[in-house]
Amino acid sequence: MNKIMSEARLVSNFRYPIYQRGNPQLRVFLPNFWMKIVKPHLKQLPNIVHFQCSIEMTKHDIKNYLEKIYNVPVTDVRTKINMGKFRRDVGKGYIVKDEDIKYAYVTLPKNMKFEYPKLFSEKNTAEEDDMKSLDEAKKTFKSYLERNKDRSDVPSWFSI
Repeated sequence: MNKIMSEARLVSNFRYPIYQRGNPQLRVFLPNFWMKIVKPHLKQLPNIVHFQCSIEMTKHDIKNYLEKIYNVPVTDVRTKINMGKFRRDVGKGYIVKDEDIKYAYVTLPKNMKFEYPKLFSEKNTAEEDDMKSLDEAKKTFKSYLERNKDRSDVPSWFSI
């Protein structure tokens, strides 16, 4: 029994070094704070920015984060926590809850305006390319039907 206890102490001392006064501590504490800009569903004033942030962040943390790191002047911060949805797992059948999400509405000074970046152009080139390829496929199929309209007894894979 004593052997097990001494091994447990060794393991615990190995993982968590004992603090000794005067020795340099090789510990780096990094916060788990993160923020991402979210475009709101409803139209807002140009000096209000909508963020999705870490649940642990408080209003003061958000304000300091933006002011100290990004040099953005902040006048007011409002936060809201949206509860995650409950849903039934498809395969197993048990109930699963999604994570809660915290939103921060940051108000900038009146003279500042924030515009969300335009990531996608107005024209959707992918849809235009899809429509062109669909039209081309329709034309080739019509030409195939016209070439083989007199040969109803021959299978489609056997063509001239």
